[in-house]
Amino acid sequence: MQESILEQAATDGEENKVIEPYYSDNGIVIYNADCRDVLPQLEHVDLILTDPPYGVDLGKKRNNQRFDRQTYLQGTDTADVVIPLVNEVIQICLQRAKRTVMTPGVKNMFAYPQPSHVGSFYYPAASGCNSWGFSCWQPIYFYGKDPYGGKGSQPDSYMATLAAVKNGHPCPKPTDQWKWLLKRCSLPGEIVCDPFLGSGTTLVAALALQVKAIGIEIEEKYCEIAAKRMAQSTFDFEQIQPTNPDGLFVQTG
Repeated sequence: MQESILEQAATDGEENKVIEPYYSDNGIVIYNADCRDVLPQLEHVDLILTDPPYGVDLGKKRNNQRFDRQTYLQGTDTADVVIPLVNEVIQICLQRAKRTVMTPGVKNMFAYPQPSHVGSFYYPAASGCNSWGFSCWQPIYFYGKDPYGGKGSQPDSYMATLAAVKNGHPCPKPTDQWKWLLKRCSLPGEIVCDPFLGSGTTLVAALALQVKAIGIEIEEKYCEIAAKRMAQSTFDFEQIQPTNPDGLFVQTG
């Protein structure tokens, strides 16, 4: 049943046409479309896990690593464009999934619905600069109930020391962060969806952890990058087993 859910074709409500998957293999599906068209058509999603645009004029300023970041190919990264878009998508996600987890960035974090809880990625080496010095954290917004509530307390935050690998997307996420977050927010057998897929780090983490996942990305070039990352990722299902009693996945080989 889960395979049929993952491989279903979504319907574009505006044009009343079927949106076929851009990529589908190994329990991973990518849609090259506007997530506002695809999300309402998905029959079942347990977890929304996403890193949306931050609305910080990405690419217009130099960062503390002294290189210029490119901007997004589709649209702009201004607050007046991004905040209404992300708020609209969040409302859809909250209706469609048991849990929604997102990283909103710091600058506009108070522009979004109040989460059930806030965690963080902590960067001891800093991840940028702000008006009060170095930025050493990024918020994680948790909406919904903790899937491991009552099953043993787990950390709500993660200390990140590895940088993301450049892959053609202006703001890729380090895979180790996303693997931790995916394990922390999902149960075995659940389906995860990333409506702002970007270069596909959520799917890379899902593939490594044997989690079925759906990614939605409006820019075809980023879908291409994500699909190539899927093709390059290799793992052995037999070497990834759930632990007891909390059901997290661990590498055994």
